[in-house]
Amino acid sequence: MKFACQKNTLLKEIILALDFTSQRNTLSIVSNVLLETHANTLIIKATDQKVGFRTEIAVETIEAGSTTVFCDKFLGILRTLPDENIIFEEMGDKLLIHPEKKSIDFELRTISSEKFPSLEEAPEHEYFSLGQKDLFTMIDQTIFAISDDEARYFMNGVYLEHDVEGLVMVATDGRRLSFIKRKFEQAIPSFNPIIIPAKFLTLLKKAGTGEGEISISVNDSIIFAKFGNQVMYSSLIKGQFPNYRRVIPASQTNTCRVSVAEMNEALKRVSLLVENKAKRVYLDIEAGGITISSEESDFGQAKEIINCEYSGESCRLAMNYSYLVSPLRVMEGDHFALCFTESNRAVTVKPDPEKDFFHIIMPMQID
Repeated sequence: MKFACQKNTLLKEIILALDFTSQRNTLSIVSNVLLETHANTLIIKATDQKVGFRTEIAVETIEAGSTTVFCDKFLGILRTLPDENIIFEEMGDKLLIHPEKKSIDFELRTISSEKFPSLEEAPEHEYFSLGQKDLFTMIDQTIFAISDDEARYFMNGVYLEHDVEGLVMVATDGRRLSFIKRKFEQAIPSFNPIIIPAKFLTLLKKAGTGEGEISISVNDSIIFAKFGNQVMYSSLIKGQFPNYRRVIPASQTNTCRVSVAEMNEALKRVSLLVENKAKRVYLDIEAGGITISSEESDFGQAKEIINCEYSGESCRLAMNYSYLVSPLRVMEGDHFALCFTESNRAVTVKPDPEKDFFHIIMPMQID
């Protein structure tokens, strides 16, 4: 096998491929990336057997063939090479790498491509298209609420279900919940609800540009995504996702309208003196203002008052400040609403005016 191509053309694909390889066992074939060239095309494959990646780029094929190399070291070599045409040639059990115009030579050990596992595939007719911007917005509004508790593995991903008008995406860790229901003009084929691992959603955003479309295919055990020549997939999480509809309050009696920027800045300052483990802050809400404060500690206490629009009875809420910061980072618009009924019941955080997403936070106990 022998081919030549511009360094940067290959580099950006190998950067993506690395995330689909296994880094736990560096001697394993799934730590390698497969390189296969013929007819002036290079096919690149990577998998850790839970996620998979395939792409192809234009190269100059000098001798057709295929091999696999340790992806992490291969990427490290590519990063250090000059921005010019690079020659890749397999000789015996080594891949020789050298720029055309510089005296730089690398030899990287290879493993036969025959040992590389086959990748999953989806029939072309099963794909449907979505706008990247819409899908990435749905991911941004939910991914931070995913649980990292492996004992509750069924909450280690985002729940995606088909809706008559589009798609619903939900994430929860048992103490907060994020929900978005996005309408799509194009018809989306019906599918059973699925749970998508957080890693795959992160990889989607890394591969995409946020512009144009992405093609998706879903079956009972795998989700596929396609950007042009790039195809990636992931095994789905098996298990029963919690009934999120039971968590969403039917109605709430109090609404407090607040500036997103002012709340963000206040939380940033007050959190400096918040105890790290509980991350508890108090919100004292009354007509005309919210007092945000930390508990008294050995270091001291922080307190700040910001303006709000509120006409209900005074109320004190205690909550993990990070659960409020996360949705505010992706809040659209200048203002948001805090909706609640009592200090010990669910609080809803949503944009004002309302849009197609909201976030629910369970308050902490007030000492």
